[in-house]
Amino acid sequence: MDGPRNLLYESNMADTNSSTILNYNLFGEAGDLPDVVHCETIEARSKLHDWELAPHRHARLHQILLIDWGGGRAVMEGSTWPLAPRTLINVPAGTVHGFTFTPGTEGWVVTVASEMMDEALEPSGDLRHTLSRLATFPADKTARPLMEQIFAEHAGRGYARAQVLRSLIGVLLGRVARSLSDREASAGQADGGGLFRRFEDLVEQHFVEHWSVADYAGALAVTPTHLSRVSRNVTGQPASRIIEERMIREARRNLVYTNLTVSRIAYALGYNDPAYFSRVFSQATGMAPRDFRERLAGANAGGG
Repeated sequence: MDGPRNLLYESNMADTNSSTILNYNLFGEAGDLPDVVHCETIEARSKLHDWELAPHRHARLHQILLIDWGGGRAVMEGSTWPLAPRTLINVPAGTVHGFTFTPGTEGWVVTVASEMMDEALEPSGDLRHTLSRLATFPADKTARPLMEQIFAEHAGRGYARAQVLRSLIGVLLGRVARSLSDREASAGQADGGGLFRRFEDLVEQHFVEHWSVADYAGALAVTPTHLSRVSRNVTGQPASRIIEERMIREARRNLVYTNLTVSRIAYALGYNDPAYFSRVFSQATGMAPRDFRERLAGANAGGG
């Protein structure tokens, strides 16, 4: 690749041991985007790094990957996801993710900036909410031809290229959103799903404020009992557990991907007493925050 694309995937951090999660900027953080979207094969980037991409995130970039041949595994938000041929991967902006691909894996990566997402998605926000879900799922028969069409248009310089790319990206985002929605419905999540999605949105906004189930129920104009019933129908867990898991997930991310002290993590997550935070974390995970971090550090050292 030439031109401005030489700088794609450069880190915005000089020191990977910083207390901040590693951020990669495909398009850069300032100025005009060099293109409507960024298109790259899985092989082009992965082969340069022995088919392994360390955990990182893109603050304002949404990625969709399609595995055509080969596979491997993805580590996303602390969970491991197996990757098989004909798998689509939806990686929302801000998601911590890394990949280990089987050598020779073939496929495509389409990266869309937040500005383009705003243009491509309808104003209602429902599609954006659906696409905010991290997921892997089997690709349908339309996925490969659509990816090939996007890549061919991206590589060319035909008249109205930008307009055609915007339209094709809109189709890709719409089809991914439809697949995500269909998966929820088939899993029995349609029952109370609308209320649960609004609950999830509120949890994202207020979990650091330590809202109670009653606080969320009041904001949603339902009773705490009804909210927990819907949560159990959708996830098998009560609303209180959903709230706790969101907090613990954020704590784990900070322990794994930053060098912040346990006390600073506790304060950042809204705890006035770091000792109380440690007790909450220990009850949820079975180990103290420092033990959790040391165990992972030891595992990483042993695997290196």
